[in-house]
Amino acid sequence: MTIEREPYGTLADGRRVTRFTVSNASGTSVSMIDFGCTLTRVDVPDRDGKAVNVILSFDGFEGYQDRPMFCGAVVGRFANRIEAGKFTLDGREYRLACNSNGHHLHGGVNGFDKVLWKARAFRGKNAAGVRFDYVSRDGEEGYPGTVKATVVYSLTDDSELSLEYRATTDKPTPVNLTNHAYWNLTGEGLVEDHVLSSPGRFYLPVNPALIPTGEVVAVKGTPLDFTTAKPIGRHIGKVEGGYDHCLIVDRKDECLALACRAADPRSGRSMEVWTTLPAFQFYSGNFLDGRKGAGGRVFERHAAFCIEPEFFPNCVNVPHFPSCILRPGSVWHHLTVHRFSRA
Repeated sequence: MTIEREPYGTLADGRRVTRFTVSNASGTSVSMIDFGCTLTRVDVPDRDGKAVNVILSFDGFEGYQDRPMFCGAVVGRFANRIEAGKFTLDGREYRLACNSNGHHLHGGVNGFDKVLWKARAFRGKNAAGVRFDYVSRDGEEGYPGTVKATVVYSLTDDSELSLEYRATTDKPTPVNLTNHAYWNLTGEGLVEDHVLSSPGRFYLPVNPALIPTGEVVAVKGTPLDFTTAKPIGRHIGKVEGGYDHCLIVDRKDECLALACRAADPRSGRSMEVWTTLPAFQFYSGNFLDGRKGAGGRVFERHAAFCIEPEFFPNCVNVPHFPSCILRPGSVWHHLTVHRFSRA
């Protein structure tokens, strides 16, 4: 395992941004920066051993500074949407920054994706990576409590990319962290031919604002049914706007459970996503707007998909959804693992 460290840019206040690249002997490498705790490249070999970048990326730091896409970053303090940007906790109402059509999305105007994290590289026996730390102060974006968050990215000899999250707080507060990478296992083109499967048997219907209605519905007989593997594009036309839905992870305990598997028939690359979180948002890149990324690549609609393990969207306002409230003395600790292979 090797780790490289290099300057990547400078913030307006003069603080420097650093890029880390971790590589293994199999040809897999992962690059990340401390701004937004952001994945900037994930290079994975195909069936012939040729490695390409399988996430949407930009050529330089400028592309990551103004990014409504949340491209490759950790989002929080609450990933996904909170209706009307408000919730009540222990009898007190809190109002959050609203940054998406009157709702709170991915932590607000200046969420975890837009701050500089403290970074420290490490190397173990069979893995290497970077630990990122950030202190979110009481009142930031309207949230109560000072939260100390840690995210550890690590790559193994077996080409497993792990994302481990921890958080503590001094006041009760919602915590719901995830990574917002956009995946394309071919490295170019659209992802409608990518084959997706998921053992998840239930999903959360949404209203026109993409807020869950509160119902929990079986996927059987709907376009959200991936219990049998199928191309992403097969039924996407039957979903207004495209896929942007939360699927519930089918699990028996609190250990890692398979969320989904994506495979690219053209390159032979596949990726399994395992997580301890209760659900994942499946997003088919519906709002990609044609901007240019690394190498001049155009980010067209459906040029990538997101798999975002998380708690249910708007769970702070729906009592029968699993709670993401973190209280003093407890640790919010979850793990997501991406397992890459080729055939």
